Amino acid sequence: MSGETGPKPRLAMKSDSSTPAAPLKGLGAPLRSSEPVRVAPPPSTAVVLLEEAADLLVVHLDFRAALQTCERAWRSLAKDDAGTSLEVKCSLCVVGIQALAEMNRWQEVLSWVLQYYQVPEKLPPKVLELCVLLYSKMQEPGAVLEVVSAWLQDLDNQGLPEYRALAELHLYRVLLPLGCLSEAEELVVGCAAFSEEERLDLLQAISKARQQQKHQHSGTEEAQKLNQEGSFSHKFLSLMMLLRRLWDSAVSHFFSMPFKKSLLAALILCLLVVRFDPASPSSLPCLYKLAQLFHRIQEAMFSLYRLPIHD
Repeated sequence: MSGETGPKPRLAMKSDSSTPAAPLKGLGAPLRSSEPVRVAPPPSTAVVLLEEAADLLVVHLDFRAALQTCERAWRSLAKDDAGTSLEVKCSLCVVGIQALAEMNRWQEVLSWVLQYYQVPEKLPPKVLELCVLLYSKMQEPGAVLEVVSAWLQDLDNQGLPEYRALAELHLYRVLLPLGCLSEAEELVVGCAAFSEEERLDLLQAISKARQQQKHQHSGTEEAQKLNQEGSFSHKFLSLMMLLRRLWDSAVSHFFSMPFKKSLLAALILCLLVVRFDPASPSSLPCLYKLAQLFHRIQEAMFSLYRLPIHD
């Protein structure tokens, strides 16, 4: 019959044993019974203590316990240091620095870090950056001056990718605030990590800082000079006022004495100052003139007292 058709092709069924089963997606190859199952090695003691210290610092805010846990981790590293990565050591320092800062013991940060790395040249860049930022924020950049300078001068550190950023940070946060402009210029000129454009910008910042330093220095000298002049004028005026008071007191006391006593006081003063002998014949004219002078002074005082007072 014309309506009949040929045989239809058979569809492959999942249960068909003629087609092999495809491996599960995500598996590299089927496991063989002879291969051992790979198990990840357990974390080291330092890693476990690092996680505990971070939890104490961030979650529980127990800064003292976090610092003690970091120190325990470092002690464990002394026993088995072979399998511990540099990142774990750096992270322990970061947690310890944060804990010390939270307890307001930031002065101990540098010595605490150096006790584990021994020399400044071996400090991780991240740890050194935190130290510079911390001491700069607390306005004590001089504490890290020698440490950062030693780190930057190390030839091994000059090849690190963080070297340029640390050199620039040292320039702006340590050298310029301390006024170490010559050291700053040497760093910029001798650092190969800076491009020409960056070097020009840094030298311009140093030049601006030098101008400000000169202006402040001249202003300080002028202020000191004015203070010295003002102090001298004040002392001179005080001395003159004291002498005037002494003179007024002596004059008022002198005129309040009787004439004979005044004459005797003047004679004693002449004996002490001029040192002439009253018994000597050459002293008689001087005594006579002195007596006349006191008579005139006495008459003048009496005439002043007799003057009428006008309203």
